[in-house]
Amino acid sequence: MKDIIVLCLLAFVAGAYAQCTCKNMKWANCDGPPCVCTLLLGNNVKPEVKCDTLISKCFLMKAEMYRAKNNLTTRSIGGKPVDSAFLDNDGIYDPECENDGRFKAIQCNNTETCWCVNSAGVRRSDKGDKNIKCEPVETYWVRLEMKHKSVTNPPDVGQLKSALADVFKNRYYLDPKYISEVQYDSANRLIVVDVQKPKDDRNVDLPRMSYYLEKDVKVLPLFKDQSKFEVRPNGNPMEMENILVYYVDEQAPTFTMQKLTGGVIAVIVVVILVVLIGLLVLFFARRQEQAKYSKTPERELETRS
Repeated sequence: MKDIIVLCLLAFVAGAYAQCTCKNMKWANCDGPPCVCTLLLGNNVKPEVKCDTLISKCFLMKAEMYRAKNNLTTRSIGGKPVDSAFLDNDGIYDPECENDGRFKAIQCNNTETCWCVNSAGVRRSDKGDKNIKCEPVETYWVRLEMKHKSVTNPPDVGQLKSALADVFKNRYYLDPKYISEVQYDSANRLIVVDVQKPKDDRNVDLPRMSYYLEKDVKVLPLFKDQSKFEVRPNGNPMEMENILVYYVDEQAPTFTMQKLTGGVIAVIVVVILVVLIGLLVLFFARRQEQAKYSKTPERELETRS
């Protein structure tokens, strides 16, 4: 009887240990019971993470940078919604995170050069020194511009929106009510999804969702389950091959011309010079024409006299 009880206890412990995994973060380390999961962000920096939801983007980027520096595996082999929307052109860096996983408003990437970021960790200002003044700015609107692989029977917009709503809810824990618009160009295999929340909403983290989705399409899933991301309108699988993510903040970014590359500045200078030369030519041409007509009456008077 004792042997049976011991075997049952061992089976229970083994089952509990098997369930102690982080389904939403493949790099997390879990131990228990009780099950506790941590994510390695640096030397002896292992914050506890909640695996019943998506991990914050700041923690994910920091973990990816740490793994890359230590030769750990990180991967294997529409247009703007508004004028103020911008892409993450700086790529991944080693961010500074708040204790709850939010990005600090100022980032320096372990250098003396710093810049301001939004809640997605994307640079929204020119670069400066450590005295740069930055305030937290929320990203309230994300535009996802995706291109899918060829399909035999393209769906209509309604079918596609319904399928996207299922994926966003079940895979990324996002309420479909935040999907404000879906546009579809079947000829060019282009899907544009606008995801928005109220500007005063601080509970929904849109950049976290978009980062998971971007990794799903461009690299490999961040989930422990490495199944591919795909949309299934009417049960027909539709796999993505590329994605662009645009961010719209509560306040417009503060980029200025001082950080433009030399080539862009040179083009602007040439255009300005061409316009000025054109204006000068037009001005002197009109002066000559006016002078010509003003002398004609004097000659007529001389002839009559």
